[in-house]
Amino acid sequence: MSAPTHIRPHPATRAGADSRLPWWALALPTLAFAALLALILNPSDAQAATGDPAITHLFERVQQLIAR
Repeated sequence: MSAPTHIRPHPATRAGADSRLPWWALALPTLAFAALLALILNPSDAQAATGDPAITHLFERVQQLIAR
């Protein structure tokens, strides 16, 4: 015995869905791209951190623990 299938009279509409992006969804990546491009074009403005970097110590510690 087969069950009857219900067919929709018309396809569902997307009346409630908004397909527009907010303003910041385009502005933030554009701003980040412009900042990185400015650093590439003028690398003298990018200054390295001075002192003893903590990330180097972290990598050395991980390497020591793996070597054991």
